[in-house]
Order: sequence, then structure tokens, then C-alpha cells
Amino acid sequence: MSTASVQRKKIDPKTLVPQHLPTGPVAEKPQPPSVLPDDALHILIAKRAYELYTVRGAGQGSALDDWLQAEREIMRPDHA
Repeated sequence: MSTASVQRKKIDPKTLVPQHLPTGPVAEKPQPPSVLPDDALHILIAKRAYELYTVRGAGQGSALDDWLQAEREIMRPDHA
């Protein structure tokens, strides 16, 4: 039975460190957009749906009905 010898390479510490670091400008984090019209509409509907929920006595099980009712009210042409 023969034994194979394993040779270990010596690691050069210089190869583990990057030779140069990027010098360009640092990328800025993107900022969230300000409230868009669609977002404003969503917020209006959500607020009205919550009002309907509280008027009903904050009972469970009618969130979709409240949301749809709020949409109808907000999207009505005569709504200002």
C-alpha cells in the first residue's frame, strides 16, 4: 500500500488583499419617490375604508366590502 504525499503551498498574504480599491464616487442610495398620484389615491381609499370600518363598530370580516365601498365613493365623478 503506497501513501501519497500532499504538498501544501505556502499562501502569500499579499494575494489575499486587493491591490487597489475603487477611487470613483460612492454610489448613493436611491431615495424613495415622493407620493405619486396612484399612491395618493390608494391612501385616500385606505383612509375611507378605515372610516367605514370604525363606523361599523370595528367588526371583523368586512374589510373587502369596506375597501370596495370606499373605492366607489372616492372614484365617483362628483367626489371632490
